[in-house]
Amino acid sequence: MTFATIEEVQAGLAAQDYVCGRALATVVFLSLKLGRPLFLEGEAGTGKTEIAKVIAAALGRRLIRLQCYEGLDASSAVYEWNFAEQMIAIRAAEAAGGADRDALKTELFTEDYLIARPLLEAMRPQPGGAPVLLIDELDRTDAPFEAFLLEALSDFQVTIPELGTVAAPEPPIVILTSNRTREVHDALKRRCLYHWVDYPDFDREVAILQARAPEAAAALSREIVAFVQRLRGEDLFKKPGVAETIDWAKCLLALDVINLSPATIADTLGAILKYQDDIQKLQGSEAKRILDAAKGDLETA
Repeated sequence: MTFATIEEVQAGLAAQDYVCGRALATVVFLSLKLGRPLFLEGEAGTGKTEIAKVIAAALGRRLIRLQCYEGLDASSAVYEWNFAEQMIAIRAAEAAGGADRDALKTELFTEDYLIARPLLEAMRPQPGGAPVLLIDELDRTDAPFEAFLLEALSDFQVTIPELGTVAAPEPPIVILTSNRTREVHDALKRRCLYHWVDYPDFDREVAILQARAPEAAAALSREIVAFVQRLRGEDLFKKPGVAETIDWAKCLLALDVINLSPATIADTLGAILKYQDDIQKLQGSEAKRILDAAKGDLETA
């Protein structure tokens, strides 16, 4: 399955409960049509990782995720040898006596002892077609890994010295994400189609919340979104993303909340704010001030 039009992209993602604006749907369509990696940048919690998941689900493809972290190197991302099993094989051969070292060496470096990591796995044939390769939070890695990735994504192949080159029979659908904790090198960005995933506007965030927490009453959903959007305008260390909006709504539903109140907000701030300094700023009358402003927004909308 593939998407023939931009509208089909929007419909396909909507079927997976992902509310997609036309600009994002367009860049997803072009990425799939042209076979270009898609680079998504934006604040944490705006739905970048979720896009890869819903594209894989909508297309019926396998999702392979490479979670980036500081110190990630090529060997960890591509493959490693199962040293424990290799040692067992060596000892078994020695116990049997007369082990041929050259033959044993050849046997030890075969597929039987190879542990495929995400990049290698994405280069292999997959049932249902080429997989979706999610390279998540690329900004957590360093320049050497970026350089390696640039080469791997250019040719869609990786080399294992003991086995040779593994080339993808069909290039994977590659989606890279970054929270922009540092700038990713231009050379890698130029290989990709780029899109900034911003916080949604009021109507789209309400639609997202209704898709992800359909049990929430329409009035409560609007109150939640209006409050969160007002909250993003405050001087916070970490503004709440859409993921936090959804989490907060589910917490409020678990508490059988019908409408927001300063007391309820104070009790559940840990669902939307993740730093104590930010939580302290909303103590006392601050939560009421923001809630009143949010209700005012709803009245004038």
